[in-house]
Amino acid sequence: MNKTPQRSSRKKHSRPAITTTATINYLNSDGVGVARHENKELLVAGTLPTEEVKVTIEHQGQRRSIGHLTQLLKKSDQRVIPGCSLSDNCPGCPLIHMGYPYQLRYKEQTILTALRTYPSLKQLNLNKILAAQETFGYRTTAKLAVAKHQGKASIGLYKRGTHEVVDIGNCPQQHPLINKVVQAVREEIEKQDVYVYNPITRRGLLRYLAVRVSPANNKALVTLVCAQRNYREMTHLAKWIKKKVPEIIGVHQNINASSGNVVFGTTTVKILGGSDLIDTIGDIRLRLSPSSFFQVNHAQASRIYHLVRDWADLNQKDTAVDLYCGVGGIAMHLASSGGKIIGIEINPEAIYNAKAAAQLNNLNNCRFIAEDASIAIKNIQEEVGTITAGIVNPPRSGCDEEVLTTLTSLNPQRLIYVSCNPTSLARDLDILSRMGYVAVELQPVDMFPQTPHVESVVRLIKSTDKWSSKKENNGDKEGVPQR
Repeated sequence: MNKTPQRSSRKKHSRPAITTTATINYLNSDGVGVARHENKELLVAGTLPTEEVKVTIEHQGQRRSIGHLTQLLKKSDQRVIPGCSLSDNCPGCPLIHMGYPYQLRYKEQTILTALRTYPSLKQLNLNKILAAQETFGYRTTAKLAVAKHQGKASIGLYKRGTHEVVDIGNCPQQHPLINKVVQAVREEIEKQDVYVYNPITRRGLLRYLAVRVSPANNKALVTLVCAQRNYREMTHLAKWIKKKVPEIIGVHQNINASSGNVVFGTTTVKILGGSDLIDTIGDIRLRLSPSSFFQVNHAQASRIYHLVRDWADLNQKDTAVDLYCGVGGIAMHLASSGGKIIGIEINPEAIYNAKAAAQLNNLNNCRFIAEDASIAIKNIQEEVGTITAGIVNPPRSGCDEEVLTTLTSLNPQRLIYVSCNPTSLARDLDILSRMGYVAVELQPVDMFPQTPHVESVVRLIKSTDKWSSKKENNGDKEGVPQR
């Protein structure tokens, strides 16, 4: 006779929380404090080097543990009162508790640490970082998770290591128009009882809210990211948020049925209003579609674009290639100097935006190609021969060596590398040194205050060129300076 198996009556007891004290030794690349506990790394967000802290350990792995700061026993001189009441839980601003001058030093040191790995970079001069004039309210793009619990909507970021959404409230980092849109969407989700996606059960409709803003025009483009195509419910939501926020020029729906944390899916449809947002950066007007990549800090992006244009030093007889050109911001700034510019980007949507923006700015000397970088260069090599300047602005992973090889085969007189990751940047600069290009000047730019991220612009020249130590090496300094 078969018996139905009985469930054990033994209760499962949760592991008791471990509380310990620790001294923070340094910040890692994510801006998180690192201490030692039981011969393992202990990561504690919201802490600074030299601080003594009481920590509750929330997760223990084989090589590192993660703790939650419960009490500051000894504060660092670098600590300031955060400019946000959500800083203890929100992961969006890991350095918000660090004074801004110290944030800049930390970012310079991050770059120096990466450069020192490679002897080939010993002659690279590091300029003083360009600080942001506005350290809050600079973010013009937001991609936010949506959640609902017992009828109350939350729109914000996932709490570290969880699917719990920390509502950003009236976030001081976002442009005020983004906060206005978020508030309207939050209210309408609750009022209309919108079916919100649950990443645990994988049921629901509305997953993310994406907003991009043009500060110059005070207009916004909104994208509702859904788990499946929906017309009726999302159109109703779109009409009401447009009514509450008349600065919205268009609302789109993106369909993302994947189970991961990637925000956008491959399909986007317009619900109402305009298709693209017209924006202005520096001297150039841009067309931005819902999911195309663009820098979140307009003021600092403009400084980078002007610096690239100055270092490229093009005239009407010159030709330049801009790899990973995105929506064409750098390429069109270069084109304004009169040279022939070829922008290459694998994302067709970004190239569509770039072509439209070139027409908008009456720049007929721009050409944009939607293709893999290496393939595109090989295809145009016979046409262009040699070029005056090559510009690369890759994603965080940097460039494939094949891309660098094909770019240098065009024999550019100058190379300019724009990077958001010091580690991959240093690696690629070392590769380029073996290809005959010497990195002589690096300009850090603080694109993201309150975070550990830093942008770098590097000028390289052919190693066979003669260059003045005063002009090219910025004075009598030799090697990477100490900071």
